[in-house]
Amino acid sequence: QVQLVETGGGLVQAGGSLRLSCAASGRTFSDYAVAWFRQAPGKEREFVAGITWNTGLTSYADSVKGRFTISRDNAKNAVYLQMISLKPEDTAVYYCAAARIFLVVTIQQRYEYWGQGTQVTVSS
Repeated sequence: QVQLVETGGGLVQAGGSLRLSCAASGRTFSDYAVAWFRQAPGKEREFVAGITWNTGLTSYADSVKGRFTISRDNAKNAVYLQMISLKPEDTAVYYCAAARIFLVVTIQQRYEYWGQGTQVTVSS
């Protein structure tokens, strides 16, 4: 069993930056893919970025390419999402998810474990 805890959300002005963290307990992320999803009010949950733990391959939604960077820390068993040049449309609850798969997939149903989410609000 894997427990995921996200931290780092908050309120930031447009153009600002935030770094989200996803810490895992229960087991290591080895052999897992870890992804960030987000859900804005009244919208479907959408894929943001993902990383494969073993190889470090990354994947991003077009809407965040060049602004968001996903990374991992093996020693801390954690995944991070560095967000810069934030826009009001980035406002959402951000979720960390993990699945025992070797490729990043954008389909949320493939992910077995989810965190509770952290709110990111970008003001204009």
